[in-house]
Amino acid sequence: MKLSGEGTLVRIFIGESDKLHHKSLFEAIVLAAREHGTAGATVVRGVQGFGAKSRAIHSAKLLRLSEDLPMVIEIVDTKEKIQSFLPIIHEMIESSGSGAMVTLEKVDVIRYSHGIIES
Repeated sequence: MKLSGEGTLVRIFIGESDKLHHKSLFEAIVLAAREHGTAGATVVRGVQGFGAKSRAIHSAKLLRLSEDLPMVIEIVDTKEKIQSFLPIIHEMIESSGSGAMVTLEKVDVIRYSHGIIES
């Protein structure tokens, strides 16, 4: 797959404890992104945050690890591919009953390639 030039980044903010059919929502979204044929997805665990579902601060402190740290899923692909994936994201979030925020940004893809393995 070749991806360069203008692309779209979808960023999904959820909680670590959010579930969809007994599976982590972030894992379910990443698997769905792969099945949809997107270029790739990355999940980042936040060390601290709060959101619409909970105004309490969730934090990864040394003495007390939060059970619901913020999670951010980032997916970059063409505008068309991301637009066709948005209804799937929406349905998954609705089905999970989780609070979430989804944002879109235009991005310039400088490089997208796989590494070459030499034997």
